[in-house]
Amino acid sequence: MNGRVSERAYAESGVDTAQSDAAVSALVSVLGTIDPGRPSRAVMGSGHYANVLRLDDTTGLALSTDGVGTKVIVAEQLGRFDTIGIDCIAMNVNDLICVGAEPIALVDYIAVERADPEMLGQVAEGLKAGAEQAGIEIPGGELAQLPDVIRGHPSPTGFDLVGTCVGLVRLDAIVTGARIEPGDAIVGIASSGLHSNGYTLARRALPDLGEALGTGTVGDALIEPTRIYVREVVDLLRSDVDVRGLAHITGDGLLNLGRLDAPVGYRIADPLPPQPVFELIAARSGTPPEEMYEVFNMGCGLCCIVPPGNAEEAAAALGGRVIGEATDREGVVEVVGLEGRRGEGFRRASTASR
Repeated sequence: MNGRVSERAYAESGVDTAQSDAAVSALVSVLGTIDPGRPSRAVMGSGHYANVLRLDDTTGLALSTDGVGTKVIVAEQLGRFDTIGIDCIAMNVNDLICVGAEPIALVDYIAVERADPEMLGQVAEGLKAGAEQAGIEIPGGELAQLPDVIRGHPSPTGFDLVGTCVGLVRLDAIVTGARIEPGDAIVGIASSGLHSNGYTLARRALPDLGEALGTGTVGDALIEPTRIYVREVVDLLRSDVDVRGLAHITGDGLLNLGRLDAPVGYRIADPLPPQPVFELIAARSGTPPEEMYEVFNMGCGLCCIVPPGNAEEAAAALGGRVIGEATDREGVVEVVGLEGRRGEGFRRASTASR
């Protein structure tokens, strides 16, 4: 196969998720011991999509921060910078809504190799488009020129883009997943493609950005902006539907369902179809399904868990469909002949484990 890599393709391409998990644990183990000299305002523990700080007896301030990873390299190689800001907004607001919060503002941090007004103007256009899709403001940010740190592909177009998002949520309306029960329905909402995860592997598998793919090119597929789910999810949260869990499907794929606070498992019996770019990555890299479903969203960008009686209404409101249900196999995610747990990845499911 063209560009074939080894069985653990993501690690071979430079991203070792097991090592990353250990590094995060090292960070959290220290940061969790911070003594602010007053009672903590944090309502949730570490590990969810966002955290919530108690402002008063009724209101919480939700916080999330994220970047767009090596998708910036695709933008540099294509010389197209007008959509990458959408990804920055999306990766943050899509996390924030998973705790039931309504995003209200984001501040950005842009590190550049060279401060090019034309390039930064294009980045700003994407930030504006994403902010308007999400219904948020960008009241400020930071630009850092770091030629000794940032190197472009090609130089001197290198940059990195990160955001920090805030939102509001009633303390009695925080969505954690704790109320999910076996038998609850999983509604899946389609992604727009890779979103902003797995690009180290994707770029290695598909180095020719001008290669034809469908009605466009590989470059078009890789630069496609991350879908923003804020408006439909916020509308659903304001409805009478009992939203018990929300999962943003990013790195770790559908194993992200395991981040929800519930002693249940999840069975994806009818997954959403992956876009052609996923099939091409798998074919060119030799990456097996168990790793594809761990690294990528595989066509599903967000999951919403509701009682069975609310499934049809939730699917209609979100523009998605029921793809599975919660099970009594605590911590286990099952999909297309695979099963896995967070931190362990997917493996081929055995009939004896059913």
